[in-house]
Amino acid sequence: FQKSLTEIFGIDRYSRARKEVLTYMFSRPMQMALYFCTGVLEDETLFCHYALNVPFYTHFTSPIRRYADIIVHRLLSASLGARSPIKMEKEAIQKQADHCNDRKMASKRVQELSADLFFSIFVRVRP
Repeated sequence: FQKSLTEIFGIDRYSRARKEVLTYMFSRPMQMALYFCTGVLEDETLFCHYALNVPFYTHFTSPIRRYADIIVHRLLSASLGARSPIKMEKEAIQKQADHCNDRKMASKRVQELSADLFFSIFVRVRP
């Protein structure tokens, strides 16, 4: 996809901006990943990763980035026996996941509104 966009937009002074705008617009409608506690969900098909086509999937990044990643690291460490289990009920873990999802969605919405604002300014200044 990226290669196709590069070929279509060439190398003039606005090609990078056009490519970034379209890439953003194509990826915007994709469903956002959500954190959840597997202990509260009965349907294991919800544990899959659609694009990777794997039945069980856990995503996390460095635990210095997001609180949700700290929880995932701790849970994975406990499940592997590298640390003692977390003393939280599954409902409490789900409550934390819901809070992290809410904050992530709010952040994404602010990012989208900011991008919309700057795009409209770009279009107005550069017809």
